Amino acid sequence: MRGVEVSVLIPAAGNGERLGLGPKAFLRVGGKTLLEWALEAFKGAAEVLVALPPGAPVPKGLRATFMEGGRTRQESVSRLLEAASLPLVLVHDVARPFVSQRLVGRVLEAARATGAAVPVLPLPDTLIRPEGEGYGEVVPREALRLVQTPQGFFTALLREAHAYARKRGLSVTDDAQLVRALGYPVALVEGERAAFKITYPEDLPLAEALARVWNA
Repeated sequence: MRGVEVSVLIPAAGNGERLGLGPKAFLRVGGKTLLEWALEAFKGAAEVLVALPPGAPVPKGLRATFMEGGRTRQESVSRLLEAASLPLVLVHDVARPFVSQRLVGRVLEAARATGAAVPVLPLPDTLIRPEGEGYGEVVPREALRLVQTPQGFFTALLREAHAYARKRGLSVTDDAQLVRALGYPVALVEGERAAFKITYPEDLPLAEALARVWNA
């Protein structure tokens, strides 16, 4: 994505409570921090903005503009969005270190064409609604998808969506939900299994193994 006129927004202000190893931005996988992995995936972008935990030291030698994040992911993205200077943005979770240029390209292409696009994956496992501690009703998985990042949007559209959320007191887990709350459609593109999110301790051995072959 070299020379692409897009603002990449990376909310990296979380404390990684479920992982229990401190802020995810500084967690090391394959000899690099998750933040370094994320920046490498978008090194050709015209603008990269990163929200860090309050009081966190600003990393040296990295090509990005850093600012203090908010109390939530949503607040951090909102702050980054206000600083974005280009008409198209990509929002990416720092906990997804393995992002291919093919994935970025698909999202960018769809976002340019439609104004809002996200990568998704089909669910491979059986889904149920537990009945107490027992096996309950099976939920058809064919109509469901897992949502990933990066997510792409027209900057003006996402700003309007965040303003609407503040006015209505909406709290969500990703930006596509805010865009849909406006009644604006969000296009789906093919995601990638490698772009999984590091959330739990058992995710780390998988990430270390993938890091060894990622650029091989």
